[in-house]
Amino acid sequence: MMANNTTQRARHKPLVLVETANLPRNEWLAYRRRGIGGSDVASIFGISPFRTARDLYFDKLDIASVEEDEGNWVAMEMGNLLEPLVAKIFAKKTGYKIYQIKKMFYHPRYPFMLADLDYFVELLDGTTAILEIKTTNYNARDHWWLDGAETVPVYYESQGRHYMSVMDLDRVFFCCLYGNNEEEVIIREIRRDFAYEEEMIFLEQEFWESHVQAKLPPPYWEPGDLIMASARRHFGAADPNAPVIELNASMSAKLMRYLQLQEEKKNVEVNSKQIDKELNRLKGILVAEMGTSCTAVCKRGKASYTITYNPVRKTAIDKDGLLRLKLQYPDIYEQFVSTSEFRRFNVKAASVDAA
Repeated sequence: MMANNTTQRARHKPLVLVETANLPRNEWLAYRRRGIGGSDVASIFGISPFRTARDLYFDKLDIASVEEDEGNWVAMEMGNLLEPLVAKIFAKKTGYKIYQIKKMFYHPRYPFMLADLDYFVELLDGTTAILEIKTTNYNARDHWWLDGAETVPVYYESQGRHYMSVMDLDRVFFCCLYGNNEEEVIIREIRRDFAYEEEMIFLEQEFWESHVQAKLPPPYWEPGDLIMASARRHFGAADPNAPVIELNASMSAKLMRYLQLQEEKKNVEVNSKQIDKELNRLKGILVAEMGTSCTAVCKRGKASYTITYNPVRKTAIDKDGLLRLKLQYPDIYEQFVSTSEFRRFNVKAASVDAA
């Protein structure tokens, strides 16, 4: 880590993109799509537990919003409602004065880097820091420790370091409420790291220029569950009439690796947890490549492979429909019946000569 010697570096003053005090939410979202915000960085880094870089790409082009599907909407709403309370707890515990500036800022040298901050902190030495408010549940509080040492979850750290870069400030505080009293809060601080920051700016610029501005979707490389969820959001239900997909060289190589790992998994001496993780990731990439198609084919030498990802549908009443049924129409259920779907993934090998 580089020393926190900021006096040898050229300082800058962040510029204001828009006043946010009375900005309607749809307009606020439109301004956010003009660049990369702090909560976007984890997706670019591939460390977000909620979304992929491709989800972020679709959001920036206003093809599909990521916020609608990110986590539990109740938890997100609770976080918004509790934000002033958590800030008040931070001020009481630290003795620091906190305040808000209702503006969206951008970096003067990298205008795609945006910052819309929760609070500012007035420190005793006259300098300013940033305060980010978080909420979590009791079981998830362990994310704020690593091997017994205090830490900031990496997806929040990337957010804080992005904000320090945009605002040219050297300290960020996090205050996370995990219970229902002022003792059940976690307070952390991180300081500026210019080596991290330089790499971060490089990756953000690469994403913005090579993908968003070029309108070229970034590849999937995140954990398999995230890729599968992303593919479901963007492609929707299976289409039995969609044409068969022929895998290109890159996807064929991934399929071969998938089959190789399946063989390795049969060896009980191999660490299957890591293999399962990689199998799930490769499966997600192949499924995303298929889109709505139910079949993909691949030829390698004298062998051919057929991937099927067929929908299996069942009719059921979901929990919300069942509740409405009980409250409004206890004797009628047909209008609340919903159809859910899952797809079965399978790879079948066959000889080209036999075909």
